[in-house]
Amino acid sequence: MTQLFDPLTLRSVTLRNRLAVSPMCQYDALDGFATDYHLVHYGKFALGGFGLVMIEATAVSPEGRITHGDLGLWDDAQIEGLASIATFLKKQGAVPAIQIAHAGPKAAMQRPYYGDGPLAAEDHGRGDHPWPIVSASALPVAEGWLVPTALDTEGIIKVRTDFAAAAQRALAAGVEALELHCAHGYLLNSFLSPLTNKRSDEYGGSRENRMRLPLEIARELRAIWPKDKPLFVRISAVDGSRAGVTIEDSIAFARELARIGVDVVDCSTGGIGTPYEYPNGYGYQVPHAERIKAETGLRTMAVGLIVDPRQAEAVVASGQADLVALGREALREPNFALHAEQALGAANPDSPFDNWPPQIGWWLNGRERKLTRLGPWAPDQEAAA
Repeated sequence: MTQLFDPLTLRSVTLRNRLAVSPMCQYDALDGFATDYHLVHYGKFALGGFGLVMIEATAVSPEGRITHGDLGLWDDAQIEGLASIATFLKKQGAVPAIQIAHAGPKAAMQRPYYGDGPLAAEDHGRGDHPWPIVSASALPVAEGWLVPTALDTEGIIKVRTDFAAAAQRALAAGVEALELHCAHGYLLNSFLSPLTNKRSDEYGGSRENRMRLPLEIARELRAIWPKDKPLFVRISAVDGSRAGVTIEDSIAFARELARIGVDVVDCSTGGIGTPYEYPNGYGYQVPHAERIKAETGLRTMAVGLIVDPRQAEAVVASGQADLVALGREALREPNFALHAEQALGAANPDSPFDNWPPQIGWWLNGRERKLTRLGPWAPDQEAAA
C-alpha cells in the first residue's frame, strides 16, 4: 500500500498521484514563445507518470523576465505554444500547471549556462539590451547584483494588471492549475522580505504591509481563475538569512492566502540573504511544508532534495505535505514516477508496466514475461544453440 499513488482532488481537478514536477526555468524561449524544446521537455514528464507538471516561471511582462530566454504570457500570440503543451500533458494523463512570475530585482540577467551575470549589450548574439529592473526598494538582492528602481504607485498598478492578464492567457491556454511565484528573491518575494523591502508607504514596514501586494495579486488571480480549478502559491518559507522572512511570517502569509481561496502552498526557501543559514540536506524544506500545513490547514507541496521513492512516500504518508515536487531529480530521471510505483509495490504485479504509456508498456510487459521464463541472468549463461 502506498499513499504517494493515491489520487488527489483539488477542487474539480484530480491528480493521478502526489508527484509533481517543480517549475524549472529552461531559458530556451524565443521572445517569450514556447518552442518544440518545451513540448518535448514537459511531455517526457507526463509520459513518465507524474501527476502534476508545472511549466516553468513564465513572465507576465517583457521587463519581468529573468533572461531573454524566459517563457512569457504578456502577448496573446504566446498562448498557442503553451496550449500545445497543455493539450499533450492532459492527453498523457498529467495535470498541466503553470507558474506566472515577475523577476523584479533578478531581471535582465544572462542565462545561467552563459554565465548568469548582468545582461550585457550583446548576450551571445541576441543583441538584447538590458531592460529596466524594479523591486520593492532600490536595493540589490545581494552584492554584485543590479540596483533596481523602487516601484511607484503606477508601477504597482501595472504589475497587478500584468499578472491578471497573464492569468487570463494561462486559462485560455488550457492549463488546469495556476501558481503565483512569491519566492526566491523575485519581485513579490522582494516585497515580503524585510531585507529588500524598506518602503515607508502602505506596502512596506509591518508584516501586514509587506504582504499587501502579493495578497492583492493572489486575490485578483482567485477572482479570475475558475472556481473549479486550483490556485497554488510558491513561497520562500524562510529567506536564506535568519534576519529575513521567518517561518512565522510565512504561516501568517499562508493564513491570509487560505482566506483568499488559495488551495496549495508550494514551500521552497531562500533567494534573499546569503549564506544560507538554515539546515540543509535531503528533504531540508519538508519541515516548513509540514508546519505550514499543520498551523493553517492548507494543503502544501514539499520540494528540495527529495530523491528517493521511499523518501517521497514518507512525506505524504506521514502527513508532512500533500504533494511532493521534484526538480533536479525529475530532470535526471523523467520516469521517476513510474519507477517509484514499481519500487513501492503500487504497480500491478502481474503486469507491472500497465501504467506506462501504452506505446511503451506493451513492449516492457512482454520483456518482463520473457525474463520471468528465463529466470535471473548469470555471467555464464549463453543463448541456446
